Amino acid sequence: MKKLAPIILFVYNRPQHTIQTLEALEQNAIAANSELFIYSDAAKNEQATVAVEQVRAIIKRDWKFKKVHLILRDTNCGLAANVIDGVSKIVHQYGRIIVLEDDLTTSPFALDYFNDALDRYQNEDRVMQISGYGYPVKNLAALPETFFFRVANSWGWATWDRAWSFFNSDIHALTDDFSAEQIHQFSIEGKENFWKQVQEFKAGKINSWAIRWYASVFKNNGLVLYPRNSLTQNIGNDGSGTHTAAESTYQVVLADKKITEFPQEVQEYTRAYEAIKYFYAHRKGSLLRRGIRFAKKKFNELKK
Repeated sequence: MKKLAPIILFVYNRPQHTIQTLEALEQNAIAANSELFIYSDAAKNEQATVAVEQVRAIIKRDWKFKKVHLILRDTNCGLAANVIDGVSKIVHQYGRIIVLEDDLTTSPFALDYFNDALDRYQNEDRVMQISGYGYPVKNLAALPETFFFRVANSWGWATWDRAWSFFNSDIHALTDDFSAEQIHQFSIEGKENFWKQVQEFKAGKINSWAIRWYASVFKNNGLVLYPRNSLTQNIGNDGSGTHTAAESTYQVVLADKKITEFPQEVQEYTRAYEAIKYFYAHRKGSLLRRGIRFAKKKFNELKK
């Protein structure tokens, strides 16, 4: 059997989400032959202590993987620092990695997809990430089974040490020299708020590893492989996540069969780019729908 990429899972204080994530991952046929590293962050405050301990009890169960390594933080690192440190260590050790967080369920074919794509594009320097998530765009069936798109996605992904070596945590070094046209292209012609995230990071309003990873990929003219039918589902969009509000905009139907077709030519697929750009431009919906979503976000913030 070929050598499989290790899986790294980041967990914090959501026991029910963590159970769903692990149970779904176990359903992958090659899970039993895959090593799993689980990084458990420590409680940020007294209110989080019980939930963190519940999560740690869950991850200590007898899960059906080749081997489970538990990394239990003594102090609270925060998601960004935890991801950067964990990914950097494991991908450097193994050369490749599959990355999940505690609010993602997977198709039973996700690990096959990640490993097959990691093998296929190992030596293609421009391919810097494999995304497990596939956007719920209009006319989905018109797209090929897999395609390349510029944006790095954080909802289940894989990469290689060669690509992650370009990750730069310094947002100023990454983006201060962006031209107006680069900003326009980085934000998908102004249809998504990626540049706003950069500005918010610089202002200290957010602490996102993901926007820095996307900027690192973009800066190096990298591409990300995407599936037409998503292999991951974000179940954290119920408002419980670090950076998520309650909404269903990004819900997908998970792939129900193995992905077998991969692009031979490494270039961004124009039809997919236009479809995703349209999705970004129209995803917020009517003023009423935006108002409902805003109200849900504020309600969940009050509960935290």
